[in-house]
Amino acid sequence: MSFSKSFPRTIKNSTYPVWEEIYLSDNEEKRVEADSKEENLSLMKECIQDAKKLISDESLKDYQTDVINVAISLFEKRSSHTVFKKDQKAKEKFDEKYGPEGI
Repeated sequence: MSFSKSFPRTIKNSTYPVWEEIYLSDNEEKRVEADSKEENLSLMKECIQDAKKLISDESLKDYQTDVINVAISLFEKRSSHTVFKKDQKAKEKFDEKYGPEGI
């Protein structure tokens, strides 16, 4: 099942928008997921390094579980989610089809 999102499209001489459903192809969806996964893995590695530095700088005990817990907290704050990326891709397709104004 492919990802879809609805966007409002303005129609001339109408006060109400028409909602257009935009679908991502399986390839587009898989590409977004793969890009997000790669970014998130890189981000998690960065968060682990930052957590180690933070624990060291604050003279906290350096237990692996503490490093991982701090890294996870940092990751949750920093990471962008795949659904957000899919929304962006769907918006790009909508803009290509109807323009940024949705007209």
